[in-house]
Amino acid sequence: MGKTTMITRSQRLAGVALFASAAFVLSACATDAEPAADETTAATTTTEEASSLSGTLIGAGASSQGAAQEAWVAGFQTANPDVTVTYDPIGSGGGRETFQSGASSFAGSDRAFKVDEIAEGNFGSCVADAGIWEIPAYISPIAVIFNLEGIPTLNLDADTLAQIFTGEITNWSDAAIADQNAGVELPDLAITAVHRSDESGTTANFTDYMSKASPDYWLVGGENAGSFEAWPAEEWGGEGAPQTSGVVDAVTNGTGTIGYADASRAGSLGVVSVKVGAEYVPYSAEAAAKIVDASPAANPGERGENDLAIELDRATEASGTYPIVLVSYLIGCNDYQDDSVVELVKGYVSYVMSEEGQLAAQANAGNAPVSAATRAAAEAILATIK
Repeated sequence: MGKTTMITRSQRLAGVALFASAAFVLSACATDAEPAADETTAATTTTEEASSLSGTLIGAGASSQGAAQEAWVAGFQTANPDVTVTYDPIGSGGGRETFQSGASSFAGSDRAFKVDEIAEGNFGSCVADAGIWEIPAYISPIAVIFNLEGIPTLNLDADTLAQIFTGEITNWSDAAIADQNAGVELPDLAITAVHRSDESGTTANFTDYMSKASPDYWLVGGENAGSFEAWPAEEWGGEGAPQTSGVVDAVTNGTGTIGYADASRAGSLGVVSVKVGAEYVPYSAEAAAKIVDASPAANPGERGENDLAIELDRATEASGTYPIVLVSYLIGCNDYQDDSVVELVKGYVSYVMSEEGQLAAQANAGNAPVSAATRAAAEAILATIK
């Protein structure tokens, strides 16, 4: 990307914000609790406008958003008891396909649509050629999880991780691991590397990090691997498992296993602190948010005004930054064919992006709340959809 076209995330969000005006299907039942009188978000007001919403809103997509969607659906339906929101966490690829087919009104995806995919214009729920909006709604570190008895944490650099997941390092007692973990009694035990067997935005984010942080070791067929939504198992081997829950289960129930998953699902498994610059950084919501705020817009000049896709700076050496993160998007139509879902979409996504919604998700999923600038940019986008 040339210097003349580089746009920081903050600059882009500030520009959009100027226009702001102020099954495993997740579905929560409304409660009898009354919202506080001073709450002012779209989802929690007790005005006739908020309480008049009714109908069913269907979404599908990234399983990484699963716990967050539980909190969002519960909060929104509590304030809007005549609305039913369903979210099927079938994975990012499945969510995008469902949205494109017209079977859902919004998608959750751990990557934005590519520019050429948008140009094709195959979005069944949208008016032809109206385009789509993409809003980063869920920011989360991807934890590198492992199962070694008595070892809760390990320090690993990108080159070592690359060699583990490509099958070059096959034993936990390998010197490359031991040298970074003085005082840790590593077992003489075979490593089983677990990856997603389905198409996954989590895999795309993990492999994108590896290709940029370890270009000398993250290789396929002699060339830099780059980013893959589907793990190239024929090249690297390892054990595959479907969806986030499958990877976590495989690591939990295995011996000497290592994998990658949304950090909210790490539980009691061992976790890796990743080397960034001269330090090893454990995952946290704060460290994940730090890299997102500093990352530039993706494909500047090639996406629509309602597209907030970003290009993560994976090779950063900034102190306290955790670079293995996913940014999961909510995606919908600028102009819906079904007018009856427009107010539902606006209300729901407004709640998701509100400070209250983001904090509710953090309490349930451990994600990093989006910034105030992102919230303002989202509201500006929502005001334009029809």
